[in-house]
Amino acid sequence: MNVLISGASIGGPALAYWLNRYGYQVTVVERASELRPGGYKVDLRGATVEVASRMGIMADVRAHSTDMQDETFVDKNNKPLVTMPADFFAGRTEGDDEIMRGDLSRILYDRTKDDVEYLFDDSLTELVDGADGVKVTFEKAGTRHFDLVVGADGLHSNVRTLAFGDESRFLHEMGYYACIFSTPNHLGLDRSERLYVEPGRTTNVYSTSQMTDAKALFLFSSPKLSYDHRDVAAQKKIVADAFAGIGWEVPRLLESMRTAPDFYFDSLSQIRLDSWSRGRVTLVGDAGYGPSLASGQGTGLALIGAYVLAGELAAAGGDHVVGFANYEKEMRAFVEQNQKLGLQTVKQMVAPSKAAIRMQTLMLRVMPKLPGSKAIMRKVTQIVHDAANGIALKPYVGE
Repeated sequence: MNVLISGASIGGPALAYWLNRYGYQVTVVERASELRPGGYKVDLRGATVEVASRMGIMADVRAHSTDMQDETFVDKNNKPLVTMPADFFAGRTEGDDEIMRGDLSRILYDRTKDDVEYLFDDSLTELVDGADGVKVTFEKAGTRHFDLVVGADGLHSNVRTLAFGDESRFLHEMGYYACIFSTPNHLGLDRSERLYVEPGRTTNVYSTSQMTDAKALFLFSSPKLSYDHRDVAAQKKIVADAFAGIGWEVPRLLESMRTAPDFYFDSLSQIRLDSWSRGRVTLVGDAGYGPSLASGQGTGLALIGAYVLAGELAAAGGDHVVGFANYEKEMRAFVEQNQKLGLQTVKQMVAPSKAAIRMQTLMLRVMPKLPGSKAIMRKVTQIVHDAANGIALKPYVGE
């Protein structure tokens, strides 16, 4: 069987790896002209670490680990207010790790590029699903036929729009927006992170073990915004307006943003569909069930979803009706648990008022000094641990 996957970030190459291992012919199409190098830190926790281990990539992940050591909240004069271990701040436990999205994408691509056909700088314009396959029309590569088509093309999935309908039916905004871009490391950060919080707005700057520069992450609450997802200049203006008049290092970071080559901006949103499949077309990762970056589990859902989808198709002998149904049966509760985590966590990422900021800072200062502080800290991170381990992974055919 031959399968077309749209999207070459995380879920697409991961799915290509497993399908190729099970004997499928795989083509991956990517709108960008090359792998996208930017992005933010992504966590591999719990069951995701197990999938990565089964793929044989954990040594590469460890080699590219961010190795973050601490997170410090500061005031407008850059005075430290509270510092905590990075693993606690991110809800990581023993065995979990963190890597830059671009590094993980490159690892997955390198593992598949010799066995999988990649079509960069192209996209799909039409899908015609039939009894014997899907006729696919590309912007540049003409028309081809595939047995199955998978959308692994993110929050604004083109495959989802072509096969399921307009994204407004499935995208649920959470009332927050985020942007991230590279910036000079003028704070001299070394595997360290600085956070400055004002009501409704959070600024985060960090540099990992793999960086000579730094990353700036801006988060802010807002009513629904209307903008073109491909108009970067308009998106930069939105961010500049949202953070106008804020102190600390923000003016300097906004100036750096103007020329940043890897600027990314989007809403914090979740994708929810009653079914992830239609005919011979299905979805994986953010395209089908994005939990938002607030969950810290988007990468995990993509890697695990790719593993389960490929495994269920192989177990069903290529019968997509059975394979797709079992894929959803295995994944649905796990996805919902992690989407719930995202809804809970986002409220802690952007404080609504000065009183909330003071309370948050006080709690973080006091917690390590309380009797049984380690048990308290474990309880705080337990919800993340439970969500990351909320699926029992099957061994599939040929592993």
